[in-house]
Amino acid sequence: MLRTFDAALAYAAKHGLQALIVSERGSIAVETYDNGCTQVSPHALYSGAKSFWGTAALCSVEDGLIDLDAPVVSHIPEFKDDIRRTITPRMLLTMTAGYGFGGLGSAVPTYEKALGIPLKDVPGERFTYSGIPFQVFGAFFSRVLGSETPQAYLTRRILQPAGVEIATWRSLKDGNQPLPTGAAMQARQWLSYGAFILANRTRFAQAFRGTNANVRYGLGWWLTPPGLSDDVFYASGSGGQALYVIPARELIVAHFSQSTSYKHDAFLKRLLA
Repeated sequence: MLRTFDAALAYAAKHGLQALIVSERGSIAVETYDNGCTQVSPHALYSGAKSFWGTAALCSVEDGLIDLDAPVVSHIPEFKDDIRRTITPRMLLTMTAGYGFGGLGSAVPTYEKALGIPLKDVPGERFTYSGIPFQVFGAFFSRVLGSETPQAYLTRRILQPAGVEIATWRSLKDGNQPLPTGAAMQARQWLSYGAFILANRTRFAQAFRGTNANVRYGLGWWLTPPGLSDDVFYASGSGGQALYVIPARELIVAHFSQSTSYKHDAFLKRLLA
């Protein structure tokens, strides 16, 4: 029997709700739109796009293209003469590569600029939220792939098998699309990506493991907030964009909003009460 989700819906409605879809055991329990958003409206994911790259990286491991723990200097010789030579793809995707805060929103650097940014910390020792390491990963991944772009690989290996379409993805001045942000999609497409992740959670298990530097962040995915008994992994973007996956309850939630007050932990506590 499907549960009601009134408390979660009421919380979302108070915090700039634009779209909310709750799927429980494969059935839609809640689907609502507000504040100018409709079922067919593409919505910016902002940093929710980071969730694509841990899974894409794991597909590339399956394809024998990369080793998550082998230094990226193999394809970025610019790093060979300083401490950056120890950086690995795993460090970049867990934001523990030593880069400082920055490279978010409209400030996302091009690949070339990202490769020239100095480190703030020793690689592997500290978590710092940033878009820079994702752009460094993008530069590395582009060189690994050769003629195929990271977004084209993502589409071929993940989005198409998931039946998911990106509505738009902006480009930077170098012509490349940024990895940590820039994508927009419809709420149902966002939910479908979550369904694909839920179905393949064992395959992508490494994406949902934290690090010593931050036990709550995996490969592009945030992990269970404090105070919750259920394991949760979720994509998070500025303004309250979210895609929650709760395997034990077979729950997937796509959430779009325009809010400075929305809190993931507050919503999840109501959702799982």
